[in-house]
Amino acid sequence: MKLEEIETEDNVSTVVQFVLLIFSELPNLQGFLSGLFSIIYMVVLIGNSLIVIITRLDPALHKPMYFFLANFSILEICYVSVTLPRKLVSLWTQKRKISLLSCATQMCFFFVLGTAECFLLAVMSYDRYVAICKPLHYPLVMNPKKCHQLAAGAWLGGMSVQVGQTWQIFSLHFCHSNQINHFFCDIPPLLKLACGDTSVHEMSVYVVVIFIAVVHFMLIVVSYSKIMGTILRLPTAQGCTKAFSTCSSHLLVVVLFFGSASITYFRPTSSHSAGTDKLLSLFYTIVTPMFNPVIYSLRNQDVLAALRRLCLET
Repeated sequence: MKLEEIETEDNVSTVVQFVLLIFSELPNLQGFLSGLFSIIYMVVLIGNSLIVIITRLDPALHKPMYFFLANFSILEICYVSVTLPRKLVSLWTQKRKISLLSCATQMCFFFVLGTAECFLLAVMSYDRYVAICKPLHYPLVMNPKKCHQLAAGAWLGGMSVQVGQTWQIFSLHFCHSNQINHFFCDIPPLLKLACGDTSVHEMSVYVVVIFIAVVHFMLIVVSYSKIMGTILRLPTAQGCTKAFSTCSSHLLVVVLFFGSASITYFRPTSSHSAGTDKLLSLFYTIVTPMFNPVIYSLRNQDVLAALRRLCLET
């Protein structure tokens, strides 16, 4: 495959166009993978859209918890749509080229939305903390204005950081190859293609991951530690079961998302393998968004009841 490059002032050949290899090492499974990912994308779109619709239409779900859940579902649709449609087109057409600008744009949106997901998961845990640990203050603390402010902060909070990080990564010269052994433009495989020492850039990635992922994960852990303590002191078994069911579904999403993403970005670039990176990335880019509607609906009686009412009305 021809390497497209330009000569810089220092006579260093610099890549101006990349090739996403995606799953090219599995030539006999291209049709199967395109069909599988098409089904997954439809499940993500339909499942998350359904949550947004029922939380808007059913008055019983006009509560802060479901307001944030609707935002989370919209976020998941956007998050998956940054990478999956291009991957599907590449699998269908076998055209894998992506320009430097398109690659940078994809990376920027991917990390802005990924950061928003970290923020929103932390906001959702705070909402559950107030609802369960401070129920008398809940209507006052989580008023509509506060909910909209928290949602806006989650969507926009990490934008400047991730735009800056994307600019930093793409200010590098890429001269080793133009083949990205991944299914989207991610930092670890791009750093492998960069010329010279990338240790400073790797360190900046660690700092950003600690600031965004680890800090918010710890906030979530603290919130749920307090929630679990309160649940165990509930006087009725029914109330305890309902609170635990609601929180356990959120915790499952948190573990899947933060666990797979942290393993990917905390490892040194030298220890990354393409196969492991792709497998881990599938969890936080596709698997988690696909299962979120199932986790939040099948384990939530209010959502199931609203879904039944919607089906009966139609």
